[in-house]
Amino acid sequence: MVATARSLPLLSRLALGLRRTGAWPVIMAVIALLVSLPVLTVLSQIFVPAPEIWSHLASTVLPRYLLNTAGLTLGVAVGVLVIGVGTAWLVVMCRFPGQRWFEWALLLPLAVPTYVIAYAYTDFFQFAGPLQSFLRETFGWGAGDYWFPPIRSLGGAIALLTLVLYPYVYLLTRAAFLEQSVCVLEVGRTLGRGPWRLFATVAVPLARPAIAGGAALALMETLNEFGAVQFFAVDTFTAGIYRTWFGLGERTAAAQLAGVLLLFVLLLLVIERASRGKAQFFHTSSRYRELPRYELSGARRWLATTACLFPVTLGFLLPAGLLLEMSLTNGDQQLGWGFLGYIFNSVSLATAAALGAVGLAVVLSYGVRLSGSGFSQAMVRVSAMGYAIPGAVVAVGILIPLGWLDQRLYGLLHGEWGWDVGLVLTGTGFALVYAYLVRFLAVSYNAVQASLTKVTPSMDAASRTLGRTAGGTLRRVHAPIIRGSLLGAGILVFVDVMKELPATIILRPFDFTTLAVRSYELASDERLSQSSTASLAIVLVGIIPVILLSRAMRRSRPGSGAGEA
Repeated sequence: MVATARSLPLLSRLALGLRRTGAWPVIMAVIALLVSLPVLTVLSQIFVPAPEIWSHLASTVLPRYLLNTAGLTLGVAVGVLVIGVGTAWLVVMCRFPGQRWFEWALLLPLAVPTYVIAYAYTDFFQFAGPLQSFLRETFGWGAGDYWFPPIRSLGGAIALLTLVLYPYVYLLTRAAFLEQSVCVLEVGRTLGRGPWRLFATVAVPLARPAIAGGAALALMETLNEFGAVQFFAVDTFTAGIYRTWFGLGERTAAAQLAGVLLLFVLLLLVIERASRGKAQFFHTSSRYRELPRYELSGARRWLATTACLFPVTLGFLLPAGLLLEMSLTNGDQQLGWGFLGYIFNSVSLATAAALGAVGLAVVLSYGVRLSGSGFSQAMVRVSAMGYAIPGAVVAVGILIPLGWLDQRLYGLLHGEWGWDVGLVLTGTGFALVYAYLVRFLAVSYNAVQASLTKVTPSMDAASRTLGRTAGGTLRRVHAPIIRGSLLGAGILVFVDVMKELPATIILRPFDFTTLAVRSYELASDERLSQSSTASLAIVLVGIIPVILLSRAMRRSRPGSGAGEA
C-alpha cells in the first residue's frame, strides 16, 4: 500500500516538501529571520531596566513627544484623506480643464523628500525670505506691524507632510476608483444619486480598503519623518530617538523610545485592519468599459482645476522652482569633485539596495509560487513588515546586534592574529544596505509578486517536464517575462533609498556623506541655499518612478477603451 502524504509523520512530510521545492523554504526562513532581527531587537530592549534615564525623559520630554507625535499623525491623516480622495474622484469621474495632465501631475510630490520641501519653504516663508520681504516693501510694514504664521511649528509640519504624502492616498484610491464596475455606479445614478451623493454613498465605501491602506502608508511615513520635524523643532519620537542616542549617549533609552514608536506603528496597523471590518467587495463581471465621466460646466470646472492645481503647485512646482532658483544663484560651493563623491555614495548605496531587494523579492515571490503553503505566506508577511517600521527604529535595531558582532569579531581577529580590522559591519556600508533591505523589501516584493502571478502555471509545468529545476525555470522562463517589473521594482527601491534620511544619518560610516545627508547638514547649519543643490538632485531622480507609476495606472483598468460591463 502506498502511504498518502497525510498519513506520513510530520518530519517525513517536511522532508518530502523540501525535496519538491528544493531549498526555497529554508532560504525564505533565513530571509524572514534577518529582516525581523532589528524589530525583535528593539522589542527586547523594552524590558531592559533603565529607571534613571526614563524618569528624566518622563519628567521632561516624553509628554511632548507623545503630544506632538499624536497631533502630527492626526493632522496629516485628515489632510491626506481630504486631498487624496477628493482629487482621485475628480480625475477619474469628471471632465474639466487639465484633467488628463492632473492624472500624473498629482503624483509629482512623491518625488520630493519631506525634509527638502521643509528647507525650501523655510527659506521662502521666513522673516528674511522673499515673501515677507515683498510684503514689507509693498505695504511699508515694519517688524511688529503684521502677523505671519510661523512655518517652523507643528502646524507647518502638518501642512508640509500633508502636501508630500497625500499621493499615497491618491495613488491607491484612484486605482480603486478605476477598478469599480460601471454597473454599480449606474445603479446608483438610476436611484437618483447625483455625482456627490454617488461619491459619498457608493464609490467611497467600495474603495474604503484602498483609502485605509493609503492613509496607513502616509501615517507610517509621518512617524518615520526625521529631517523636517528636526528642522522645524517639533519634538517627535523619531527626533527623540536620534537625540537620546547621540546627544545623551543612552542607547538603551533610545531603543526603548524606538519600542514605544513601534507600538504606535502596530496600533496604526491594527486600526487600518479594523477599519475594513469583515466587509468584502468583489467584481461580479470580468467585462469592463470606460467609466462614465461627468462633464463639469461653469464655475465647477474651474473649481475642480483649482482643487487639483493647489496640491500640485504647493507640493511640487513651487518647492522645485525655489530649489532651482537657490541652486542657480547660491548653490553648493563644493559643486565639483566633492559633490560627485556625494552622488557616487548615494548611487552606489541605492544600486546595491535595489539589486538586493529585487533579488530577495524574487526568491520570496517564487517560493510562495512553488509551495503556496501557510508557512511560505507567513515568511512573506514577516519579511515585508519592515516597510511599516520607521528608519530610526530599524537603525537602532541593527546597531545593537551588529555592534555586538563587531566587538566579538574584532576581539577574535585582533587577539588571535593581531589584525586591526576596525568595525567591519557597523563601520562600513554593510549596515546601511542591511537597513535599506529591511525597510524597502516590501516595495520590491509587491511589484514582483504582482507580475509573477500573471505568468500562467502551465509554463512551470512545461518547463519541469523538460527536466529543468525550480531555479532553472525561474532563470530561463520567468525572469525574461517579468523583466519589466523587476526593473520597475528596482527603480522604486532606488529612489526610496536616495530619499531615506533617518537610517542613513544613524548608520553611515565616519566621513561618509550622501546627497540626503549633505542636504540635511547644510540646512541644519542654516545654509539653505547651499543645501538646494543636493536637494534638487534627489528631486530629479525621484521624478522617474512617478512617470512610470502614472503610465502603469493609465493601463490598469481591465478592458480600458473597449468591452462592456
